[in-house]
Amino acid sequence: MDTIMPLLYIAVFPGFVFLGAYATLIQWIDRKVTAVMQNRVGPPIYQPIADFIKLISKEVVIPDNADEILFKSIPYIALASIITTIFMIPVWGTPMVSFEGDIVVIVYLLTIPTVTFFLAGWSSTSPYSTIGSMRVMTQLFGYEVPLFLSFAGCAIIAQSWSVYKISEYFTQNPLMILVNIPGFIVALLASQGKLERVPFDTPHAKNEIVGGQFTEYSGRLLGIFLLAIDIEMVVLAALINAVFLGGLHNISGFFGFAIFIIKTLVVCLILTLFKVLMARVRVDQMVKFSWKYLVPVAVIQILIDLYIRLKF
Repeated sequence: MDTIMPLLYIAVFPGFVFLGAYATLIQWIDRKVTAVMQNRVGPPIYQPIADFIKLISKEVVIPDNADEILFKSIPYIALASIITTIFMIPVWGTPMVSFEGDIVVIVYLLTIPTVTFFLAGWSSTSPYSTIGSMRVMTQLFGYEVPLFLSFAGCAIIAQSWSVYKISEYFTQNPLMILVNIPGFIVALLASQGKLERVPFDTPHAKNEIVGGQFTEYSGRLLGIFLLAIDIEMVVLAALINAVFLGGLHNISGFFGFAIFIIKTLVVCLILTLFKVLMARVRVDQMVKFSWKYLVPVAVIQILIDLYIRLKF
């Protein structure tokens, strides 16, 4: 039993099966809401699953000059690193793994997929993929710092670097959620860049560089990469919920899970709103925006949190 339960956590809930199912639902909601806002019909609810099945059934084509082992393995590394983070985030009461400093580990694990996206393009030896991979790394230097700083403010005011304890603190002190609204906005914008969604989707801009870093990927490997990105959106929404919105409010069981679903859906809908309302910006504009606006706002948020913590 001691062996079976961890395996069920990893494979079923809150691991691969749950994240995969919820990610496909989020993808459909994202596409449907985008279509409605653009006065289109949008896809049926089974479309994301149909797309994934279609991809995994197609042939995998590997470029002649590509490193075959690296080319084939990095999609699985991206998926594994993203799934690992969910075990440190409250989904149904207490997380499976919780320790002081786990928020730093989560940020680190969520950086690994970005590195795999770079390696995907670089190892493909295609000019389109190479340009896409360089844009991936350039954007990384833009959003990664403000994203971590936004989480750091909440950690300082909660006097803990554990996601579960931060969530617990804001549950017990709901007024402090309002204090961290600027940090919440910074986290949302930085997450949009991390997910490479409009307006920060230049790494895979189809009208410029075909498919960016994933141009040479096909079949099962492309399907895994796209699934990993969808799951990363769920994980980031869950992390933002736990750090900024008070998590599950000390409610476990079905009602706690329902609160998790509602809050993460709200975060994802905000990200969808950003995507629909904004136009694509250049990579240099994205980096400039991050350092000129997001980083100062995040630093000011940290100073406010430090003042409140020392004063009260």
